[in-house]
Amino acid sequence: MDPSRRAAHRPAQVTHEYSLFAPADATAPRLCRDFVRAVLFTHDREHLVMPAALCTSELVTNVHLHTKGTTMLRIRLTPARFRVSVFDENPDPPVVAHPAVGVVACWGRGLALVAEMADVWGVADERAGRYAKGVWFELGGCAVSGGVAGGGAVDRSGFARTGEPGVAAVLGLTGDN
Repeated sequence: MDPSRRAAHRPAQVTHEYSLFAPADATAPRLCRDFVRAVLFTHDREHLVMPAALCTSELVTNVHLHTKGTTMLRIRLTPARFRVSVFDENPDPPVVAHPAVGVVACWGRGLALVAEMADVWGVADERAGRYAKGVWFELGGCAVSGGVAGGGAVDRSGFARTGEPGVAAVLGLTGDN
């Protein structure tokens, strides 16, 4: 949106925070994804909709598949950054799968996709009420080196530390194998 057309009720230097509690059923990923899209469209951040929707969907789907409780979604939007945190009741840390090149799999690529799409992602150090764990990602334009804060660092490809190919190559999205 043209900055000269920005509504007076939305100053450019304000931080916005939102929360959503999603049910413990198969509708949670779509509900959270739609909520993230609505926030981004409301704040004229259309360029972040696709990566944010994908990353949110992957994190919330992990909660649905690996836990039994509700999902708490937190959004923090600043002029420079967009952060989504997904909290669940399972204290076990997430595991980034390292799928073999050329292997077709239906499962195990979610966090690898988040690592590829997000500028930075991680595991929250703190609890949020009854929620034992939070996994988050950030998007934006600031010069932030990709990685996981709190739970350990992972670069943008999710694999650079092990010398394995990036997620796009693993998924067959590039000719680099």
